[in-house]
Amino acid sequence: MMIKWIFRLILITLLAAVLHYNLPHRDIVRITDTYEKRVDPGANSWFWSSGDAGSATGTPNRDVFFIQTTDANGNPRVYRNEDTGFGWPPYFKFNTSNLQARAADFISKADDQTPQWVAVTHYGWRNELLSIFPNAAKVKPVDGPDVQLIPWFNIVFLIVFAAVFWAVWVRWVRFRRAKIDPTTERISDWFAEKWDRMRGRG
Repeated sequence: MMIKWIFRLILITLLAAVLHYNLPHRDIVRITDTYEKRVDPGANSWFWSSGDAGSATGTPNRDVFFIQTTDANGNPRVYRNEDTGFGWPPYFKFNTSNLQARAADFISKADDQTPQWVAVTHYGWRNELLSIFPNAAKVKPVDGPDVQLIPWFNIVFLIVFAAVFWAVWVRWVRFRRAKIDPTTERISDWFAEKWDRMRGRG
């Protein structure tokens, strides 16, 4: 029983990690710089896109756009800006260059009287040890750093996902009780009967 619960916990943790990585998040930040950098993905290549749509695939390195920002608490946040194309996750992002130009238009400095705050929609994680960055998908101006944004897409998606999972789970339980459990019991009874006969002969 303990092994079964450990296995379930591992599956739930993996599922939560996949959803958290791929679902969109929004940060309220101030863009301080945009730049382009040559990147040579290695062991962390899983966390990078396959290159801009239309570019050659399988190249060992490529130029990647980055968006450098600061949040309301002064913490730096850096995003990569890569196309996802028709790959995974299915953001169907093809506007990397346009997004970079839009981000550059929102650059503001710390001493600006009215700095421009933006909401950066992104997916992925930032990990300094693995040198991975979240991928920016959209940049939208907002009124200030205290704007409250409701993640409607994530709410609807998780509700639908939970409903589908529950429907599949209920049908699986019914199928198991109607088909698998009786078959398992018959096999167990057959082995028990054979074992009793073997013991009786001995």
